[in-house]
Amino acid sequence: MRKQLDQGIIKDSRLERAYREVLDKGNVPLPDRMFSPGRDAVCELDRLFIDLESAVVTKDPATGAYLLTCTTPDKQNSVELTFTPAKKPVRHGLDGVVKGHDGDDMFYYFIPRCTVTGHFTIGGVRKTVKSGQGWYDHEFGGKAPENSDVPTMEYAWNWAAIQLNNGMELSVAVLVDPRSKPQRLMESRAVLVGADGRRSQPTDLVFKAENSWTSVRTFNTYPTVWRVTMESAGVDLTLRAPFEDQEFMTLIAKPGFWEGRVDIGGTVNGAAVSGVGYVESNGFQTLTELDSFFKAVGAQTRKAVMEVYPDTVTSADAIALIATPETPWYIDGVDLETFRRGIVEPVRYISDQGGKSWRSYGALACMDVVGGDSRKYVRWLSMPEFMHVGSLIVDDIEDRSEKRRGAPCAHLVYGEPTAINAGTAAYFQGQQMLLVPGLTPSQLNAIYDYYFAALRAGHAGQALDIAGLGYLMDDVIERGDAALAESRIMAIHRLKTAVPAASLARMGALVGGGSPAQIEAIGRYYESIGIAFQIMDDVLNLRGLYTSEADKLAGVELKTVGEDIMAGKVTFPVVKALAVLPKAQMRAIWEVIKSKPQDHAVVADVIRQLEECNSIDACEVQSREMVEEAYRALDPVIPDSFSKIMLRAFGWFVTERKR
Repeated sequence: MRKQLDQGIIKDSRLERAYREVLDKGNVPLPDRMFSPGRDAVCELDRLFIDLESAVVTKDPATGAYLLTCTTPDKQNSVELTFTPAKKPVRHGLDGVVKGHDGDDMFYYFIPRCTVTGHFTIGGVRKTVKSGQGWYDHEFGGKAPENSDVPTMEYAWNWAAIQLNNGMELSVAVLVDPRSKPQRLMESRAVLVGADGRRSQPTDLVFKAENSWTSVRTFNTYPTVWRVTMESAGVDLTLRAPFEDQEFMTLIAKPGFWEGRVDIGGTVNGAAVSGVGYVESNGFQTLTELDSFFKAVGAQTRKAVMEVYPDTVTSADAIALIATPETPWYIDGVDLETFRRGIVEPVRYISDQGGKSWRSYGALACMDVVGGDSRKYVRWLSMPEFMHVGSLIVDDIEDRSEKRRGAPCAHLVYGEPTAINAGTAAYFQGQQMLLVPGLTPSQLNAIYDYYFAALRAGHAGQALDIAGLGYLMDDVIERGDAALAESRIMAIHRLKTAVPAASLARMGALVGGGSPAQIEAIGRYYESIGIAFQIMDDVLNLRGLYTSEADKLAGVELKTVGEDIMAGKVTFPVVKALAVLPKAQMRAIWEVIKSKPQDHAVVADVIRQLEECNSIDACEVQSREMVEEAYRALDPVIPDSFSKIMLRAFGWFVTERKR
């Protein structure tokens, strides 16, 4: 893993630091595991016998059958399978040799059809396999010289093993360069085995993905339907995953790949066929940058919001949004289009503008980081977004803001009455999403407590924010009491942003099965992130908020630089200046801010003075130290894992963001 990092596979410095931090402790992050002390991999050279501690494959010399046993560490889940060849082995490539791209030539053969017998255990319950068929694939060799001058080729591939009900099998693969746009086809390979065992190699393989699915753990996007055609062989097949989530997570594969069972239908030489197969899709998705990761999170969050607030509202949608299944008459006489325009559209307008949706990610990641399974709670992606967007809509009215996420605020588009009502209604949609199967009554009560604590704190923080600190400034400037001013603004940031974020994180850790210590440490970490996020918002308000460096150069802002000064608002950098500036200079700065200056030159002069006294830099330092302290408390109580690496890097993402 260090070698991969040294080769620069991770482009984001924050992610790389999070990876190395785990490796420097001598740990491998879950779901990858090291062998137990005293154990190592066993691979005998005079017979087929591979022992990977909890996974063993060997061959019975008497019958020629392959024996496979795999067990999870807790012994609650296992497979004990026997693969008995039903056809002879078939060589791939050039009489078994498949040329590599980095000097890693391989020898490759496969047994395209086996009968499968044995047992499997799920949750401690052992069951017998009634029937099964399998495929045996074996590649070996392929080690490039250590000091080879051949550059490393990062390539991706789709591979499929196909068994058809007409007795035919196919092994097909395509390799592409994922770095090229569009992706360049490097090679295609196909071997067709007839019912009589005869082998052929069509050269006109077309193997294309036809749809996609996105994981809520890695936010990688994978195909789950493929089309395989070979006109020369009369082959036209569709491979379709019977269920989409067949992702394997491993940081060695950056951080996962898709590999699983597919159902097959189509034609061979015009005759209808069906069958089963196995597909591997690897290398197309690489987690290299946090910005792109959170764009993927945002896209899935918006998709989840759209499922709750659809483009067209049906009667069934209205019952879910207004009434209950037991009270359908509540929507009698409701004009669904009027309802959509007044409730759904203003929220969708803001949500569809984008956003990094870090609150939504936190709710799910905190399930996984304590060993839970966020896939059971996909609906929760939209819950934090409804809470957040509702507050943004109302907040913008109260602050008389003009831009939100680079577009006119909702109240400027829909009018203040509609915006207030739609924003407030969004708070209550969370109740529907909290009702997921499998929660105990005590868990659900605790989740409701967290949810309403978030709303209470958020509104209290907003009340304090509306009041502002103007009433306090003359007195604290006169007395030089920077500590009091900082405690007041810290309370605003804590209540308005940190407590809602921490409540969502605690909800995730709770349903993920976290211990009380884990739940508390995760909550504290997210509190620190929430406060740091608001401090950095104050910083970026003075230094500029842009979607990209190109937009920054072009002057395309998400928010107006110095907007807080123009609104007469006391922010963290202003409070920090209290502790370092002479009283006369601080009083003069406050008089300018209090006048709500609209002249950009005047605003720029205030920003200059804050920069020169290093109060803006001090905000950045404090936000970093706050998050670091909370992470030091979190680190010992949760195991190292992919989710933990992401949470660690996310802390830096917030405190080091420049846009």
